Amino acid sequence: MAKLIILRGNSGSGKTTIAKGLQKKFGHGTMLISQDVVRREMLYVKDGEKPNVEELIFQLAMFGKQNCEIVIMEGIFNSKWYNNLFKKLLKEFKKDIFAFYFNIPFEETLKRHKTKVEANEFGEKEMRKWWLPNDLLKFIPEKLLGKELGADEIISLIYEAVLEK
Repeated sequence: MAKLIILRGNSGSGKTTIAKGLQKKFGHGTMLISQDVVRREMLYVKDGEKPNVEELIFQLAMFGKQNCEIVIMEGIFNSKWYNNLFKKLLKEFKKDIFAFYFNIPFEETLKRHKTKVEANEFGEKEMRKWWLPNDLLKFIPEKLLGKELGADEIISLIYEAVLEK
């Protein structure tokens, strides 16, 4: 049975870095679904209240469920906007969901954003507009990850949690 790892949090919190690190650690055949890649690159749509990406992300996750041992989803995934997606995923993956929320202060996400390749694409103004503190899912428990944890620590923590179950 495939396991689904969900990484959520605000822009600049480290989701993509951790997702790529996890994919490498789990090895070949680990599927990574990045909300930004699907939304901005594949479909070229803006995020919003009725996201046009939900069905494609769900179908990608179903492909991963059928063909991979591990499926990693990462993105901001506003809990209100993506509520239906997460309900459908819960129905499909049941107890094999491992959800993590990057609970990082705004100032730290801004600092991290400035180190990214795409730092010039948007800045503090946009990040403040998008900011959602404590945007936890209501029906899938999420383990909180704080700024005190380094990337290697987070990757090991998630890796071990998934292997234990």
